[in-house]
Amino acid sequence: MIPTSLFIDGTWRPAGDGGTFPVTDPATEQVIATVADATVDDGKDAAAAAATALPAWGRRPPRERAEILRRAFDLTIAARDELAALITAENGKARADAEAEVSYAAEFFRWYSEEAVRIPGHLGVSPSGDKRIIEISQPVGVSLLLTPWNLPAAMITRKVAPALAAGCTVVVKPSHQTPLTALFLARLLTEAGVPAGVVNIVPTTRDIAVTAELVARGPVRALSFTGSTHVGSALLGQAARRVLKTSMELGGNAPFVVCADADLDAAVSGALVAKMRHNAEACTAANRFYVHASVHDEFVSRLAKGLAALEVGPGTVPSVQVGPMASASARDTLTEAVAEAVASGGRVVLGGGPLDGPGYYFAPTLIDDVPPTAPVLDHELFGPVAPVVTFGSDDEAIAMANSTDMGLGSYLYTRDLRRGLRMAERLEAGMVGLNTGVFSDPAAPFGGIKQSGIGREGGRHGLHEFLEPKYIATQW
Repeated sequence: MIPTSLFIDGTWRPAGDGGTFPVTDPATEQVIATVADATVDDGKDAAAAAATALPAWGRRPPRERAEILRRAFDLTIAARDELAALITAENGKARADAEAEVSYAAEFFRWYSEEAVRIPGHLGVSPSGDKRIIEISQPVGVSLLLTPWNLPAAMITRKVAPALAAGCTVVVKPSHQTPLTALFLARLLTEAGVPAGVVNIVPTTRDIAVTAELVARGPVRALSFTGSTHVGSALLGQAARRVLKTSMELGGNAPFVVCADADLDAAVSGALVAKMRHNAEACTAANRFYVHASVHDEFVSRLAKGLAALEVGPGTVPSVQVGPMASASARDTLTEAVAEAVASGGRVVLGGGPLDGPGYYFAPTLIDDVPPTAPVLDHELFGPVAPVVTFGSDDEAIAMANSTDMGLGSYLYTRDLRRGLRMAERLEAGMVGLNTGVFSDPAAPFGGIKQSGIGREGGRHGLHEFLEPKYIATQW
């Protein structure tokens, strides 16, 4: 019952050349589905369908768009079990994490059903008094949404919901590693009442060619991408040629700072969540642990016990907390990262390598005594590897935390609220978790600074990414 065709202009259809590609379960390394592989022409058809549907959808009363999004929320919640099973099958994450993702994904439909009726506008008098200033907001137009494999439901709804609330139509290109969730969501959106052409889904392994064509010409006026900084930078260069409106949620390298006065029970609990949820394959995952010397030994001991207690295995097993990595290359990259950390002077306290297959499993790993200049701290690990660095002062911790080109999220634990807020202001990140291991929320702006991105998703800010302000001058 899971769709495996392209979804263009409200219909399911094969790829133009009949091409397909396999989807593999990371836990078994077995093919679980064969999906239509969109061509460049298929992408162009999807964009043309979105352009045709745009005027009517943009003129649709905000309340009607809101009601459709609200129905999408209800349908997503009703399909939680099906969607969670699908996410686990094609992504590999533990079933509990998949269920949590579905709830998170659905909330974007609900939040933007409420924001759809609050599109901003303003009427004022010019300072000279000779005219009235009318400000309205209009949909930016056809939007190309490029989503990753690590949260295959939430990364789609976080973009689709505000785009539809704003009156835009969309072409979604999901990751070819996790296309099934995207196609299932298209079915739910159709059932919710989204008209033909408003949402189009084009899974493809020909990512570069399809995306380049849609960005280079045609009706696309906005580009929203979640993925690596390397790819995002290239897309920004392409989008600049047509001056497209862009929003980029790129890589992270989140520091997790544990101050001398931190509540260690809370810090360890938060660290396990910040590091390990979604198989540690999240841009918000704690990537570097900076621990004050006075609590270092106790924190490392407790964190090692917590990591060792996690059950690793197929996400379909209810008791499993950590599933396989999404791919063999992801697993192999982690192996190289651990070797790099050890070569720099780090000491493996727990884990340290891949586990026996089948499946792309990697043991939860804790590496202590990592020098602050170790190369392993310079890049996003995207897996269950936790390097620990010791610090002696708040200034030292802030300097090390900020010593990266990334600036997505940071975590900070201290019992002193004044210290926490003071340090949070100094951390160079778009989001800070102060005494919490989770800061993502559909009602809050999600995004980073420096090379971690441009723009924000979630909250009222996410709606603005798909709106253009227009100023009308008049007299009466």
